Amino acid sequence: MSTNSRATPAATHADDILRLVDPAGTLNEEAAAGMLDVTDELVRALYRDMVLGRRFDQEAYSLQRQGELGLWLMSLGQEAAQAGSIRALRADDRVFPSYREHVAALCRGISPAELLSQWRGASHGSWDPERYHFHIYSLVLATQTLHAVGYAMGVRYDAGDSVVFTYFGDGASSQGDANEALNWAAVTSAPIVFFCQNNGWAISTPASKQYAGPLSERAKGFGLDAVSVDGNDVLAVYAATQRMAERVRTGGAPGFIEAHTYRMSGHSTSDDPGRYRDSAELARWEAHDPVERVRLLLTARGWADEDYFAAVASDAEELAAQTRRECRAIAEPSLSDTFRNTLCEETEALRREREGFETFEESFL
Repeated sequence: MSTNSRATPAATHADDILRLVDPAGTLNEEAAAGMLDVTDELVRALYRDMVLGRRFDQEAYSLQRQGELGLWLMSLGQEAAQAGSIRALRADDRVFPSYREHVAALCRGISPAELLSQWRGASHGSWDPERYHFHIYSLVLATQTLHAVGYAMGVRYDAGDSVVFTYFGDGASSQGDANEALNWAAVTSAPIVFFCQNNGWAISTPASKQYAGPLSERAKGFGLDAVSVDGNDVLAVYAATQRMAERVRTGGAPGFIEAHTYRMSGHSTSDDPGRYRDSAELARWEAHDPVERVRLLLTARGWADEDYFAAVASDAEELAAQTRRECRAIAEPSLSDTFRNTLCEETEALRREREGFETFEESFL
């Protein structure tokens, strides 16, 4: 069993990490006052986002185990990092996700069917990025960081005031693409915020084996404005993202947010985390559960009662049922579409091959 366990948020350069709500649900009113208008409406809305996102993730995991999906990459434990960040952005801010941002995608209005189609093997990406201002998932590690910088340069050239926001993990930060993206963003002053969900593990490689110093410090070395935040504290994430996005929007240097969180499940449904991390580490992080933290805050403040929590739970079960229905209703892909989608425009040779295949296929129907 691995002994290279990663520290809890409180023990990882604690003096430098922004936290507004502790694991017991206690709000640091003095710290929050200078950063965020904490209202009952805001906290309830973020709680609902997190609960629904977690329930969707659990249902997708179950569907994969039932053979309905080929693979699933879970977001369990990272709900605060995603809900807090995406809700702090403007609707026209462009988002470039990796492959685990299911909570953020749901917040942008992407449906269960659109999210699951790729994992069912029915499409390469089934939602319209222009409609949601949310790019399709990128499965090649860190490639979306370069796509995001390129798009942000276009925003700058067009004199727009939207911000580009890209998600990636601590493992992706070790890729050359990510480092090139950080450097090029700084050199071109691109209006972009990099959001690293540092969940402690690059599949089975712990953070301690990836880098010796904080990722936020590395970003500063490239010339970015960087902060660290407790990624399991949804209000701290919301505040940090809102402030960073608005600073970049008004002409500041590109931003970098390192959100310290934890992947409470495996890297994917093909991964067994018990082979490389111990149960004690998981137990420590379960005590920092992001959803329970907000529930405790709502209860302590008298901002929600059991009827509210029951209503949110009911909504989550409705989403789970919708997810099952939509997943099983996804149409099987047609092999003839492969010919159409191989190139941007179908060539004459590909057209002849497709028509020949379709004629051959019809003879067996």
